[in-house]
Amino acid sequence: MSLPDQLIDRDSLAAPVTLDRREGPFGEVVLRRRGEHYEIIANGCFLMDTADGRSERLLVQAALDQLSVGRPAVLIGGLGVGFSLAYAAAEPRWGRIAVAEREGAIIDWHREGPLAAFSEGALDDPRVVVLHTDLVEYLDTGAERYDALCLDIDNGPDWTVTDSNAGLYGPAGLAAARRRLNPGGVLAVWSAQPSAAFEQALRAAGFAGVRTVEIPVLRGVPDVVHLARRA
Repeated sequence: MSLPDQLIDRDSLAAPVTLDRREGPFGEVVLRRRGEHYEIIANGCFLMDTADGRSERLLVQAALDQLSVGRPAVLIGGLGVGFSLAYAAAEPRWGRIAVAEREGAIIDWHREGPLAAFSEGALDDPRVVVLHTDLVEYLDTGAERYDALCLDIDNGPDWTVTDSNAGLYGPAGLAAARRRLNPGGVLAVWSAQPSAAFEQALRAAGFAGVRTVEIPVLRGVPDVVHLARRA
């Protein structure tokens, strides 16, 4: 039996077209177009696409909803296809907005490539600073503090793009994230699936209010956002 036309995602059936391929310090990163959508592939691993940005937007909104300070500062990691950054820049309540992205190619694709349409001019917002840096290293060695950390650099705590990212979700990485938050600050971590082990790690690292929010998506199981607060 064939599926009704309205249930068929035509773009998912289209053959991908490689638009750019670069070798960086963390491996290969590729930009592909599939139908009307764009995909980022890192080291052969599907990272994200432009098909549905609801969970990336909720990552930012869920953090803001828990903050009571005026003009809070947020660090977004990483830039990706730009949904999180564009959503933050469209919200006047945010003050300083920093986005950490370790792949120069991705920054280029937003500045002068096809992903500029999805970051919606946010890179030109005077509140926005683009940090070309590795998020894990930045959290560990930097000193600047934020009211929210909205992190989306992997497919989740249990499915990292590179082995070096795994440290972000362990005791040392979570301690570094906690140090970079102001008191009452919020940590929000995107994941393709829930992780009870990560919730436990957050509590062990001294975070309060640990919970997981599910976000329905167009295809497959819901994405999730892990939330926690520096008490």
